[in-house]
Amino acid sequence: MAGRLRVVAGEAGGLHLVAPPDARPTTERAREALFSALGEFVGGAVVLDLFAGSGAMAIEALSRGAERAVLVDDDREARRACVQNLATTRFTDRAQVVGSTVLRYLGSRRADSADVDLVFCDPPYEVPDDELVAVLDALRASGCLAEDAVVVVERRGPTWGPPDGWSTSWQRKYGDTLMTVVHTTDVLL
Repeated sequence: MAGRLRVVAGEAGGLHLVAPPDARPTTERAREALFSALGEFVGGAVVLDLFAGSGAMAIEALSRGAERAVLVDDDREARRACVQNLATTRFTDRAQVVGSTVLRYLGSRRADSADVDLVFCDPPYEVPDDELVAVLDALRASGCLAEDAVVVVERRGPTWGPPDGWSTSWQRKYGDTLMTVVHTTDVLL
């Protein structure tokens, strides 16, 4: 497995993780800033890590007190890295690694299972915006989001704005990575 990275803070802070070949893990600086912005929201959260790669985002959340996490990736090497990193951090019992495309996974969710508080969505940079919109649409349609859920989207470029039905609450650029925290604008009647 290529590349190494480190858990920034919390229970597993300082532990090293592996990254799958060809991965571009979110930098420690970007993760530290994002989790500082999320603050206490992470504690007790149910996390969904889409396009998980190394699983560093979900593991950082677990390290900072998230209750449990599901890591979804269709790449075998990525899943292998996630399993190894969960074992290294001793979070195996609080996480599940799912081998599936993101759209297939979201399509399989039960509509009455609204329990996910925090979603990380970090598709490969070459994924076009219309495919990312399809993922966000599928995420909303899945019914898995808790009422106050937030989604962290990572993209390359100077700007990115969420599609209709989503609004931005936080956005920062780190190198060539733009991190955007969005939430649905659905009104519950």
